Amino acid sequence: MNTPLSRRTALQAAGATVLAAGLSGLTATAARADDDNSAPKLVTYPRPSTMATNTSFKVRVRTAPDGEWQTLDLYRPQLEEINATTGSGKVYNTSMAYFDFQGSVEIEVTYLKGGTTKARVRPDALGIKPELLGDTLRFTLDEPRDVVVQINDEIFDALHIITNHIDPNPPAADDPDVIYFGPGVHTITGNVLTVPSGKTVYLAGGAVLMAQVFFKDVEKAALRGHGMLYAGPGGVLCEGSKNIRVEDVIIMNPNGYAGTFGMSENVHVKKARSFSSKGNGDGFDVFSSTGVVFDGCFMRNSDDCFAIYAHRWNYYGDTRDITIQNCTLWADVAHPINVGTHGNTDAPEVIENLVIKNLDILDHREPQMGYQGCIALNPGDDNLIKNVHIEDVRIEDFRWGQVIHMRIMYNTKYNTSVGRGIEDVYVKNLSYTGTHANPSLFLGYDADHAIKNVTFENLVINGTVVADSMKKPKWYMTTDSVQWFANEHVLNLTFLTTAEAEAAAAS
Repeated sequence: MNTPLSRRTALQAAGATVLAAGLSGLTATAARADDDNSAPKLVTYPRPSTMATNTSFKVRVRTAPDGEWQTLDLYRPQLEEINATTGSGKVYNTSMAYFDFQGSVEIEVTYLKGGTTKARVRPDALGIKPELLGDTLRFTLDEPRDVVVQINDEIFDALHIITNHIDPNPPAADDPDVIYFGPGVHTITGNVLTVPSGKTVYLAGGAVLMAQVFFKDVEKAALRGHGMLYAGPGGVLCEGSKNIRVEDVIIMNPNGYAGTFGMSENVHVKKARSFSSKGNGDGFDVFSSTGVVFDGCFMRNSDDCFAIYAHRWNYYGDTRDITIQNCTLWADVAHPINVGTHGNTDAPEVIENLVIKNLDILDHREPQMGYQGCIALNPGDDNLIKNVHIEDVRIEDFRWGQVIHMRIMYNTKYNTSVGRGIEDVYVKNLSYTGTHANPSLFLGYDADHAIKNVTFENLVINGTVVADSMKKPKWYMTTDSVQWFANEHVLNLTFLTTAEAEAAAAS
């Protein structure tokens, strides 16, 4: 480990001030010698004393099956719920812990408020069935996963557990190409850290940087590490930049979006995590950018988790080649994924080549019908959305909204013109299990602003495969069988079984 002196020297070079100690760093437990790369290992990080905590849970972890138990420090993310009568928002405190491991770990969670009658570890697709003994539950992770522990179906008084692989190549604090932040709380003059080309900002486990990280007209720069960005003017801002990577960091309680990516190219965001409660508290938003990949992210946001747009503010140009994959999404407000609202009426733009795959959507709550949809394609401002591939999306029962929503939009609050259209959307292996979904809507604007060529393959709603060939009265629309609705400006909307899709492809 680097000495506190070397860390402090690196921080001073970055213009940072250490507010809280914690430079003693991390605690590591290994079942065997550290040089055995196959041995179970566990690394935990103390919470800096000035960081807020929550007191609903006690959490312990150990290497499985019989390592030494370690008690985890808890952080306090904040979340929001909108009152459907008044429109006002109420902020709730929740709990979050994080650690790194190799091999398998056993996690023990005790609900300190008591009265536990049931416990759930989500996403459901992981198939984790915890052992429940009174107010304590135990379960095992065989590889790093981000999970939510809910007691008695509590929405906000829940526990979020964030886990990583142990970093195999952490940089040295005095590496000239690294802006290094060790354990503890750090501030930056002006609350914005501007990253030069070729530099990596590294947040070690236990580090909390109270600032925004800004990539402006730079190349080959990065933000990575197992630490945290906290309460800055926004988490990550990337403008006019190329070949940017953001990896593993936790972005908590930003005063704005967790990440904004405008007029940028070749951006890879891997296993970033975001919690938000402020107004317009989006997760990651993309504007007029190309080649952006979001991979393995956990997002719990009080607005859209992901938003994909064209022009807005000082960002101009088409948006292309955007991938959202292997992510877990929870939207306390608005959409888990929203596409198309903002564009350029004077010089129309295209949003195309979108891939959305292997997602678990845990929740969606939005009282306003115009802002519903776990996945929403809503072009306005003369935007054209085309060539969208959605695959392997598992939607758990949510509180309030729609499974999917496609609408050519003219929302006068945001738009200066109607969207041009939606074309060529393929949705494969989308499933929803639950009872709270409103009818999904497919709404073309008029004959000149239509939705064209949308295909669902193996759409499964509460265990039923929805297909044009399914048994139903001959005068029924397929959408009637699941209480969805498509208007007369939706052309070539098709529902297939996998067998029918394969047969069509082979013919």
